[in-house]
Amino acid sequence: MRRCESDHLLGGIVARSRPCRLIAIIIAALVLLPIEASDAGWRPKIFKGSSRHAGPPKRVKAARPAKVARRSVAARPHGTRLAALGPVVLPHSALKPASPTCNPATFRVVVDVGHTAESEGAISARNVAEYTFNLRLAKLITEKLKDDGFAETRLLLTEGKARPSLFKRVAAANDLSADLFLSIHHDSVPNKMLEDWDFEGRKSHYSDRFSGYSVFVSHDNPDFAASLAFAELIGKELKAQGLHYADQYTQPIMGRYQHPLLNKETGIYSYDELIVLRKTRMPAVLLEAGSIINRDEELEMDSPERQNMIAGAVATAVKEFCEPRWDILGPP
Repeated sequence: MRRCESDHLLGGIVARSRPCRLIAIIIAALVLLPIEASDAGWRPKIFKGSSRHAGPPKRVKAARPAKVARRSVAARPHGTRLAALGPVVLPHSALKPASPTCNPATFRVVVDVGHTAESEGAISARNVAEYTFNLRLAKLITEKLKDDGFAETRLLLTEGKARPSLFKRVAAANDLSADLFLSIHHDSVPNKMLEDWDFEGRKSHYSDRFSGYSVFVSHDNPDFAASLAFAELIGKELKAQGLHYADQYTQPIMGRYQHPLLNKETGIYSYDELIVLRKTRMPAVLLEAGSIINRDEELEMDSPERQNMIAGAVATAVKEFCEPRWDILGPP
């Protein structure tokens, strides 16, 4: 791509000195109040307390539960969990939420086709425009998500020149009130790294030096934590399919395209300047699905097998991002 750019059981709370009924009721109320879940998954905030009282019970201010309740209302749709007093003793089966925190039928994913027909992005080793690869893979991802029950998934096609089209796609995603934004691209290398070869009688360019996928997020996205969480899920699923990430972005030879590697296991990079990542109002990730300037990988990216593998990995990542997650206890 050319860049012009996260129970204690109530019955288990036992005080050695007999507490008054009022204090017991207040404690029970605090336990059952929901608290905000983090954007990147379940990261509970534990109310720490003791069943012992060194002296007379302190007066409870009415403002405290009101403040907690307000914080609960502002929580993002990833869900809530109960505050806990003491160690967790409930079995996993008892921790399933009463209702889903993410309904696939209404959860809206915008799958952005990188570049436009007028501004096609990189050119592959065999002279095929990146836009062609992007459109084909984005359509397949959209179809798989809809088949998996994400009926509100939208394929985003944009017209126009490179930079103006970036603001158009951001505005479209924001107007759609999307829950998740994924921009699909295919990779190349800086021009200085290209080599010449003849393909079907036409002078062409290639670089077999690098290959692999890469996933980008921006610290400037208003929901960076959730963006990073989704990126990690994509990287994990692609790795599970036996794919490797492109490591060239850590190397000085990349010049201005060198970027910090956030996770060396899954190939997550930060690219703070990308407009589609920092201007969208929802978690946003950009996926470079593979290198089309690498002659061997271009053929792989052109195959239905590789396209289905990547689309399936992305669809699985979306499902994992949507479902409730219990970081401390693991899945029920």
